[in-house]
Parts: sequence; C-alpha cells; structure tokens
Amino acid sequence: MDLSSLRPACGSTHHEKRIGRGQGSGKGGTSTRGHKGAKSRSGYHTKIGFEGGQMPLQRRVPKFGFKNINRVAYKAINVSMLQELAERDNLTAIDKDVLIKAGLISKNALLKVLGDGVLKAKLEVKADAFSEKAKAAIEAAGGSVVVL
Repeated sequence: MDLSSLRPACGSTHHEKRIGRGQGSGKGGTSTRGHKGAKSRSGYHTKIGFEGGQMPLQRRVPKFGFKNINRVAYKAINVSMLQELAERDNLTAIDKDVLIKAGLISKNALLKVLGDGVLKAKLEVKADAFSEKAKAAIEAAGGSVVVL
C-alpha cells in the first residue's frame, strides 16, 4: 500500500450537481432556480435580517436599558463560606489562592466578601472588596481585613 493507491471509502463522496448543461441533463433551462424573480438572477443577495419587506425583527423589538462600561463585576463570597473553609482546612488566612483551589472563584475574578452568616474563626482575609457588615464580622471575631 502506498499514498498513490489511497481513495475515499465507497459511498462517502458525491459528485457535484452539474447545472445549466442543456435540456438533456434534466438540469438545464432554469438550472434549478425556478422561474423569474430576483432569486433566479445571478448576483442575487438579500440583506441579513430581510423579511420580504415586513418590518424586521431587530426593528420591531424596542430598545431599552444600557450597559455601563465602568461597571466592576465581583464574585461574592459570604463570611459563612469563609467559616466553613476555615473549619474544613484549619486555615488562619484566606486569600484568592485558597478560594481558587477550593473551586469557589476563577483565577481572574474580583472577590468581594459579604456579611451573610456567622464567623467564629479568627481569620486574616485578603480580598478586592468587603461589605461593611463583612468587615465588622471579621474584626469582631478577632481577624483582620486586607484590601488588595
């Protein structure tokens, strides 16, 4: 066997339809385009979203709202989750790397600690942002807050 003897499996390839090669071929005359109209002409092309003159969907549906380009999206973690992590892994400090290893945040996410839940462990917490309630809860438990 050599490269010159290779060919596709039987039935896996098809001949292209040869249109416009005379009436005897069965695909002459209109060349499978039907009769008259723009679609039968060469160079036919419609705009994307054209609906035959009906008002197109992108113009029928009203526009509303806006996207704030200055918005900063944080991944939120509650202090109750920090308590669970501290108990499970016997931690004294929690930062982004610990949360990434735990699978709670992705590596490029900005982290914000929120104050839902109860924190008993004395922790040093490093994050991009803290809510006032979370700061108070961490400091009340004897821990410290570090804003990155």
